[in-house]
Amino acid sequence: MTIEEIKNIEEALPLVWDVFCEYEAVQYPDSGKQAFWDAIHSKEYLKTLHAYGAYEDEKLIGIMATRNEGKHIALFFVDGNFHRKGIGRSLWNTVLENNTCKEITVNSSIYALEIYKKLGFVQMDDVCESDGIKFVPMKYEV
Repeated sequence: MTIEEIKNIEEALPLVWDVFCEYEAVQYPDSGKQAFWDAIHSKEYLKTLHAYGAYEDEKLIGIMATRNEGKHIALFFVDGNFHRKGIGRSLWNTVLENNTCKEITVNSSIYALEIYKKLGFVQMDDVCESDGIKFVPMKYEV
């Protein structure tokens, strides 16, 4: 497995959408699914992201993208066939190595809450909801 910067994030959208549909969308109403679809297909939004990809044999198997100069995790998805193999941890370590922020935030999905806790994030508030998407605000202090 290799970790590389993703230059064209649009190439990662099929992976993002597939993993979202398999693990997160099952908990969302149609409005939440549509809101997520709209966000990841907004050219303006995508321009704000800095992303890293995990590859196996040149196939993208995971992505972590930040925005606000690395201060916020915007996307974190790993192909289900590669869960529990250290892919997410490797992506996270790469983000940390390339980041100068003292604090990194994320609005964790309910599904990913325990994953972020294992990475060292702490919960900042109860479950929130916006546009049909439930999330938990969390932060990591570097």
